[in-house]
Amino acid sequence: MSSDTSTTTTERGRIRVSGFDVDRVEERDPLSSWEPGLQAKEGRGRLEFAWLRFKRNRLALFGGAVIAFMVLLAVFARPIQAPPGVPLLGGQTIQPLSLAPADPAAQNIITGYTEPTLENTLAWPPTGLHLFGTDWAGRDILSRIMYGGRWSLSIGFIAVAVALLVGVPLGSIAGYYGGKIDELIMRFVDMLYAFPFIVLAIAVIAVLGRGYWEMILALVAVGWLPYARIIRGEILSVKENDYVTAAKALGSRDRSIITRHILPNAMAPVIVQATLSIGTTVLAAAALGFIGLGLSPASAEWGVMLNVEQDAIARGRWWAGAFPGLAIFLFVMAINLVGDGVRDAFDPQGDTQQSGGFR
Repeated sequence: MSSDTSTTTTERGRIRVSGFDVDRVEERDPLSSWEPGLQAKEGRGRLEFAWLRFKRNRLALFGGAVIAFMVLLAVFARPIQAPPGVPLLGGQTIQPLSLAPADPAAQNIITGYTEPTLENTLAWPPTGLHLFGTDWAGRDILSRIMYGGRWSLSIGFIAVAVALLVGVPLGSIAGYYGGKIDELIMRFVDMLYAFPFIVLAIAVIAVLGRGYWEMILALVAVGWLPYARIIRGEILSVKENDYVTAAKALGSRDRSIITRHILPNAMAPVIVQATLSIGTTVLAAAALGFIGLGLSPASAEWGVMLNVEQDAIARGRWWAGAFPGLAIFLFVMAINLVGDGVRDAFDPQGDTQQSGGFR
C-alpha cells in the first residue's frame, strides 16, 4: 500500500499523452508536409527552399525553358567579334557559330515577287526558303528576329540589373536611417512617380538622344523606383528584429548590418519584382522602338521591326509584323510565368501552394 501511494505521489501533476514517444520523434524538413522525399539538410537556407519549390512549378519551368531557348538563339544567331579596344581579345571572334539561315542585314535588291506589286515590294511570304518570309527590303525575318533578340533581351536584362543597383541601395539607406534622409529620397521617388512611365522615358531619350545605352539609361531612370520603395518597406520591418539589435550592440557597422543581416532577409519581394519587370522593360523598349524613339531603323530590334512594318497588314504583308510581335509575346509570357513561379517559391503559404496547382 505504501509503495502504491509513493508511486502515485511522484507522478501527481504530470500530463501523460498516449501514443507519443519522445525517443521516436524525427527531425522534419519544413517542406516535408507538401514535398515528399525531401530530407532535412543542415544549413539549408531560404534560397534553397525557394529553389526546391520553384522546381515543382511546371509552368515556371516551361517559361524558363522558353527564355533559355530564345537567349541561345540570340547568342548563336551570328558570330560575335570582340571590339578592337578589348585587351587580348580585340578583333577576335569569340563566338563563331551562326544559326541564322541568312545575314540579317542582307537586302535582296534583285529578286522579289515574280510579278511585283504596285508598291514594288521585295517582301516574300513564308516559304521553304524563308520560313518567316522577308520584309520590304528582302531581308529574312527569321534571321532578323534571332539576331534582334540580342538587342531586345539584353536591354531588358541589363536595364533591370542597373535599376536594382540604383534602387536597392537608395531604398536601403532610406529605410535604415529614416528621418530627413528617408524624406528626401522618398519624396524624390514620389515626384518621379507622378510622371507616366513611358512619358518620362521619352523625355530622357529626348535629352540623351537615340541609341542602345541611351535607351537603357532612359529605362533605368524610371525603373529603379519600385525597387527603392519595396526594399524600404521591407527594411522598416526587418530592422526591428532582435538580431539587428544584437548586431548593433556588438558594435557592427551600419554597412555590415545592412548587407549581412537586413538585405538577405528583405530581398525576396525585390527578386520577384525584378523578375516580373524584365518583361515590362522589354515591352517598354519595344514601345519606344515602335514610336521611332528606339534604335536606328536599320537595326533588328523587335520594336523597330514593328515600326518599319507598321503598315504591313494594310498592304497585305501580314507576316512582316506578326512574327516580331509573336517573339515579344512569347518572351513576355515566359518571363511572367517565371515571375509567378518565383513569387510562389518565396511565398509557400500562398493559395497555389495550398491548392497544389501544377506542383
